[in-house]
Amino acid sequence: MNSPGPIGPRSPVPEPVRGFPLRPAAARLALLRMTQPKIEITAEAVRELLREQHPDLADRPVTFGARGWDSQLWRLGDDLAVRLPWATDSADALLRKEHAWVPGLAPQLPLPVPVPQRLGEPSDRFARHWTVTTWVPGDPADRAPVTRGAEAAGALAAFLTALHRPAPEGAPAGRGRGGPLAEHAEGFARALAEATELGLVPDPDAARAVWEDAAAAPVWTGPALWLHGDLHPANVLTAEGTICGVIDFGDLCAGDPACDLAAPWILLPDGAADDFHRAYGAALRRARGWALLRALGGLLIGEAGRLGRPGGQPTWAPPAAASLRRLVATAHR
Repeated sequence: MNSPGPIGPRSPVPEPVRGFPLRPAAARLALLRMTQPKIEITAEAVRELLREQHPDLADRPVTFGARGWDSQLWRLGDDLAVRLPWATDSADALLRKEHAWVPGLAPQLPLPVPVPQRLGEPSDRFARHWTVTTWVPGDPADRAPVTRGAEAAGALAAFLTALHRPAPEGAPAGRGRGGPLAEHAEGFARALAEATELGLVPDPDAARAVWEDAAAAPVWTGPALWLHGDLHPANVLTAEGTICGVIDFGDLCAGDPACDLAAPWILLPDGAADDFHRAYGAALRRARGWALLRALGGLLIGEAGRLGRPGGQPTWAPPAAASLRRLVATAHR
């Protein structure tokens, strides 16, 4: 398989300081509460921004799409969307990073991804950067889980095979994603203790065994590869039971691919992770550790949603619990 040439940014982009790479949910939710007050955004406000900076798009229908950790998404007609930061200080820096790098990467990828088309500049009307991207149809996998496991495993393997190519010098760093798993030992211990105390982890010893094996695996010594960095179910789209798109490249970075290779355990149904790893040909041990971190975080964020706490997402709990069950089963192999 021939590797494409390095992809360069459109323009220099400052590295964002997003503060929660894979921290326990309590820390992540606390960070959201500490950041600036959430911005109220309406369809008319989006339309006025377009009239001000991109008037050729201003007459398209504007409808609400979704709210994420960092940005709001508003549909713009049938094929475009507007993304605006709303909840965290670093959100517009993440959008600028996507605008710089994703257009060069997207043509190599076999699944649809949102491709930035326009960059909105800060103004008196809205004091932050924002973007216009292509719209990717589909339902988030936390709301419409994968049911056709073998097909989805092949789609995910093809996507990551295409993405995981050597990144050029100057590619964004991972801020905890793509680095050594050992850096997350304290975060893992806190997350496991918190989730166990809440009754969310039936067998903490087995979970700890998965982590210890992953942490003991040889570190990545290959080149820094492009990573999505945030492949949880809310960032993967499905249609008719299989994966049809990948969204939110705000954590795009370069590093150890094990961070992304955690995805099969939380995205795919029972047995399909093996299909993925046969298709991708990946080593498993470090990836299990990353998957365990994500499963614990998803459990805690899901529990916060069940209790109605700010930042909680109840739909994150079922895939996280299924992921933990699959991962614990691997401890006995």
